[in-house]
Amino acid sequence: MARQILLPLVFVSGMASLAVEFGAARLLAPYFGTSLYVWGVLIGLVLVYLSAGYVLGGRLADRHPRPELLFQLTAWAGLWIGIIPLLSYPILLVSQQGFKTLDAGLVLGTLLAVLALFAVPVVLLGCVSPFAIRLLLRDVQTGGNTAGAVYALSTAGSILGTFLPVFWFIPTYGTRPTLVGFSLALLVPSVLGLWPVPRRRWYAALALVVVLAGVFVPPAVKPPEQGTLLYEKESPYQYIQVVQVGSQTQLLLNEGQAIHSIYDPGALTTGGPWDYVVIASAFRAQAAAEQVPRRVLILGLAGGTSARQDRAAFGDAVDITGVEIDPDVVAAGRRYFHLDQTHAHVAVQDARYWLATRPADDRYDVIVMDAYRQPYIPFHLTTREFFDLARQHLAPGGVVVVNAGRTRTDYRLVAALGSTMAATFDQVYMLDVPSFTNTMLYGTTEPTSLGGVEANLATGGDGLWHEVASSALSHGDLRLSDYHGQVFTDDLAPVERLIDEIILGYIQGSSR
Repeated sequence: MARQILLPLVFVSGMASLAVEFGAARLLAPYFGTSLYVWGVLIGLVLVYLSAGYVLGGRLADRHPRPELLFQLTAWAGLWIGIIPLLSYPILLVSQQGFKTLDAGLVLGTLLAVLALFAVPVVLLGCVSPFAIRLLLRDVQTGGNTAGAVYALSTAGSILGTFLPVFWFIPTYGTRPTLVGFSLALLVPSVLGLWPVPRRRWYAALALVVVLAGVFVPPAVKPPEQGTLLYEKESPYQYIQVVQVGSQTQLLLNEGQAIHSIYDPGALTTGGPWDYVVIASAFRAQAAAEQVPRRVLILGLAGGTSARQDRAAFGDAVDITGVEIDPDVVAAGRRYFHLDQTHAHVAVQDARYWLATRPADDRYDVIVMDAYRQPYIPFHLTTREFFDLARQHLAPGGVVVVNAGRTRTDYRLVAALGSTMAATFDQVYMLDVPSFTNTMLYGTTEPTSLGGVEANLATGGDGLWHEVASSALSHGDLRLSDYHGQVFTDDLAPVERLIDEIILGYIQGSSR
């Protein structure tokens, strides 16, 4: 019976090893993000763990070529995978405090501790293939066929372990049930393999019971840094939180280090970057009256705050289209941020892909770029090629608005975006959001002057427009961008390295 279970065990082990990797990424995302560096560290360590497992498994198989030892190893791996969600959340909560106090040592140490949680099961899973080859090998002359069959079966399991979590388990059930499910898939053949061994069967059965009991333990919740949690969900793209802070409903994504939408039933202005989308049409040649945009495109709709501001400022005179990659964010926007009241046309799609597939004559007076997910941002939305594409879809005199994050003193990301936009647009203006660490960049498609823009702001409309324009003139440090450094391209856009340097500089500066 043991030999009959070996090949299914190889398949399930290959499947579990990839499922663990995706589960690790999802557990880390709400606290450390999904940047290229996080994925790089995660994949690199998994490969190190697998390599260690191959060596260990080969040596154990030569010294103790007994099937029950292999089943013990996989039973331990299954048990460990099943309790990872329970073990990881307390450590991740500590890491949240590390971000809050900006203790670099604590943050980095916690990241390594979380990744270390996955070392034991992945090393044990790495033992399976060489161990199984040793047990199945009966003739040296057929050793190649045996090894090939084992590795082919393990790889087939890995393929399934890639597609099942990504396209079914995680989007449908979440990370924790996914890890528990693959834990059970690994424990079942392990228990069957150990069942004929009386002194081992009860230990294996106990591991199965422990993991099954974990299914009924309420999932841990990542508490918001402030306010009351109204909603949280793991979407296929990110970790979503909606929190209530005073009279404001706020949308937080992934690490929760930036607010992506605000809804306040008692106030139109938020004090945030969304307010300054309203004045985009002032960045034109000087005009005698307010320039009301006819068509506005918002790339990165989120909960719809920018759309709400434009609708409040211009009424039915403006046609608003919003593009958001995550349907769960759109659903949260409708439920908590009154997105439907904006009457925006909503498209669920990647911002750049959506724009690239529009007809050439589909043009807008204002294009808002607010799809950046702080602190890390999609590189393909920061390049000259992207801004060239945006300009192609602007009407004559149109304006592109970019919301860029920064610290109070470090403008390196703003400088990089300003330099890149300067390669596409006639002029680039900058305006600091008084109450947020954000800078708005406005790219124009016709010759303009700072004096003309200031005159447009001073003589524009009333109501919300007037309130935002006054704030921009008195507190926004409105200026022409003088950045002409490196231009990001699709081939080279080191935006994540730049943001890591900004974060490290901020932490070092705060710890002094």
